[in-house]
Amino acid sequence: MSITEIRPAATTRMVDVSGNPAPTPQAWAPLKVTRAEIEAEIERLARSPRPANGRRAARIVHPSATDPGLGLAPGVSVTIEVLNPGEETIPLRENAHRVEIGIRGSGGIEAADTTIDLAHLDVVNLPAMKPFRFRNTSPDVWARLSYSNAPLLERLGVHYGEDLPDSWQPSTAAARSEGADTAYTRRTAPDLPIGDTGARLRGYEFLVDIEVVESHPLHWPWEQVRAHLSQVAGDGKRTIMALYNPATGRRQGATHNFFVTATLMPPGRPARPRGRGHRHSSVAINYHFSGSGVSTVDGQDIAWEAGDLLLSAPGWLEHAHYEGPDGLGVYTVQDHPLQIGMDSLVWQEDMNGPVLALGSEAGQTGYVGPREAGR
Repeated sequence: MSITEIRPAATTRMVDVSGNPAPTPQAWAPLKVTRAEIEAEIERLARSPRPANGRRAARIVHPSATDPGLGLAPGVSVTIEVLNPGEETIPLRENAHRVEIGIRGSGGIEAADTTIDLAHLDVVNLPAMKPFRFRNTSPDVWARLSYSNAPLLERLGVHYGEDLPDSWQPSTAAARSEGADTAYTRRTAPDLPIGDTGARLRGYEFLVDIEVVESHPLHWPWEQVRAHLSQVAGDGKRTIMALYNPATGRRQGATHNFFVTATLMPPGRPARPRGRGHRHSSVAINYHFSGSGVSTVDGQDIAWEAGDLLLSAPGWLEHAHYEGPDGLGVYTVQDHPLQIGMDSLVWQEDMNGPVLALGSEAGQTGYVGPREAGR
């Protein structure tokens, strides 16, 4: 029986949208998950019976989220994942992709053709449809924050995954042999101009024989990343840098869906004066791993400290962040690359300035960080 045969009958609706006004973004509220809440969930997962597939995990769900597609932000999940000493997960591959941040202990990630040792605060990307497995070879509980675009795929009804045999080992994917079907590829398909303005007409082969851009699991060890960030007030180093995966090209991501930035502001910096923030259609989630401070989101002050996770920039809400006297360390994950790919990323760095469509018109220049002009 097919899925269409078991669904209840429904009548097609016609919704009259004549004369509707221009759309206005409908943002979720900002949300803080405290260090204590995260640590309590880590402990609960570690105490729980081991599931058959080895995946001890709890997805953090925003009160506004609805099924399918439960997440901390629309289309974005953050999951607390835990492995006890000696445990490993069953290998998995799925069409979602992930960013993994180590928040307690350490362990190994086998992904595609490589093995990565993930230390505390290291970051790894896991590309879609590349097999992966987590293994805790340390004597301590290993915990990660796992960011995924799975809720977006769930909302679309197309989140695909498959458990692999436990015997799977990292290896290079076998190259596909070329047979008789190579007569019909994008290299041999029709590609015809239509008119003289750039429109073209192409054969079906272009839709199914897409140019491959290899995306590999990449590792950003925190100790190497932090060396490029400001350590002492006034040292002239940048306070924010992006973790870049070359496979994402102009989308500037760690994955095709997410960028990840590392921010480090040392103690002793002059306090940033309160003022207007900035806003963007992409959603941002901050994991604060050191220091303390306040974020002002849509006029609401939210205090945070090391270990807190914050939905700090719901889409198109004005926001600004202020570090405390002890500085700050933050990883920010944002669905900026997804929106570049959809040609939907709008950005307003100066609340008195223009709203820019980043990626399709000249972008914002003159800034080296959020609301921070270069000098």
